[in-house]
Amino acid sequence: MALPPLVILAIGIITVIGMIIALRINAFIALITAAIVVSLLSPEVLEPTDKNATAENMAAYHAKLKDVDEKGSQKISRVAVAFGETAGKIGIVIALAAVIGTCMMDSGAADRIVRAFLSLLGEKRASIALMGSGFVLSVPVFFDTVFYLLVPLARSLHRKTNKNYLMYLLAIAAGGAITHTLVPPTPGPLVMAGQLGVPIGTMIFVGAIVALPAAIAGIVFAVIADKLMPIPMRQTSSEPEPEPLDDSELPPLFMSLLPVLLPVFMISTHTIVGTLAKADEAGTGLASSLIHYTAIIGNANLALLVSTAVAMYMLIKQRKIGLEKMSHVVEKSLMSGGTIILITAGGGAFGGMLKAANIGPAIEAMFSGSGDAASGMIFLFLGFGVASLLKVAQGSGTVAMITASSMLSAMLVDPSTLGFNPVYLATAIGAGSLMGSWMNDSGFWIFTKMGGLTEVESLKSWTPLLCVLGIVSMIMTLILATVMPMTGA
Repeated sequence: MALPPLVILAIGIITVIGMIIALRINAFIALITAAIVVSLLSPEVLEPTDKNATAENMAAYHAKLKDVDEKGSQKISRVAVAFGETAGKIGIVIALAAVIGTCMMDSGAADRIVRAFLSLLGEKRASIALMGSGFVLSVPVFFDTVFYLLVPLARSLHRKTNKNYLMYLLAIAAGGAITHTLVPPTPGPLVMAGQLGVPIGTMIFVGAIVALPAAIAGIVFAVIADKLMPIPMRQTSSEPEPEPLDDSELPPLFMSLLPVLLPVFMISTHTIVGTLAKADEAGTGLASSLIHYTAIIGNANLALLVSTAVAMYMLIKQRKIGLEKMSHVVEKSLMSGGTIILITAGGGAFGGMLKAANIGPAIEAMFSGSGDAASGMIFLFLGFGVASLLKVAQGSGTVAMITASSMLSAMLVDPSTLGFNPVYLATAIGAGSLMGSWMNDSGFWIFTKMGGLTEVESLKSWTPLLCVLGIVSMIMTLILATVMPMTGA
């Protein structure tokens, strides 16, 4: 006898959390195992994950299943197909973003951006400069790398002023954590956009709008926390801290910003032109004639590839390295990005199997008596709550975002019934993934060890800071979903 869909959902969640928390198994293995378990408990036929799939798509999909394993069970084969579909959507972008981040660090471009913020805002506004640096750099660079880069600067500022050390650390964390969570091409927001059918340009635009007030709230919290709990700067290593590079050794500011701004410009251009083309019902306007060209240059894979070429050129020119050394840098970057790709694709497979379990119709039946707006808001709180629970339970914000967005995408039979753009589901899930960071979160330990804080000090500073970021992001999401629903976007 077939199990009810919500029972299958519960089994899937218990499998993921139990394997990660109780058995300490890698998130990729846990997600793939849960996907197979859910698939085995689900009906035999699985339709394509694309909500607009045609009969031809479905025929091709089932042919693909047959090719994967001619004699094997479709229930196992479809896990591999769903894994491949997700990897195909996000794999290239994540791999290229990893290369861009490494090249920006090694060339000094990231350092140049930080110094530009400090020069613009001055030492008195150093916390805002550090937050702004983290905010910009965490778009293409992973949070831990950004924190490694900026902590020495915070320590240097403290030696000059002999105060505000905790404020500097929290300012870096506020800027870095919020864009890492809400703005692609970092893995979490990128996968959420793919799972929920949100264009990358829309995710960048709305994610940045939601992130900015949260980052400002983070600065306010940093100032208050520093006054209530002044923490001395402690030695974090037996080795002397390296001297910063001279300005003459760093690339120009425009070149330093180009790997960040260029893909954002290319992707956003297509988003804007696409929006204008939809409004042009006659199809005779400029936007309608440009849409075919912007669809090419605005593709995230091409935009990130161009940005990667710029970042690699800048590293070669700035550090005068040969092709062999450049190849080693790229290889090292891709190895770090490979783990993220496996986990994100594993989350996609898990979400695909939840769709196979008919979770969506079951959830829709639960809310069938609600109005569209009320039902939509319920999904926002559900996404926030599920991501928060997953974050507290297993520590990784990225895994929380991947798993929660997979679940929500499986529950949404028709996203148009939300009453707002699904991008707000992504920002609600991202907000929830910031809640409850503690000792099972790698970010907690990066902040603690690199900053020279004790565990108790981090629990009193880092943990509530991320709660502030999450709560403000959720409030902004609710406001924007109400006043700017973007239902036609």
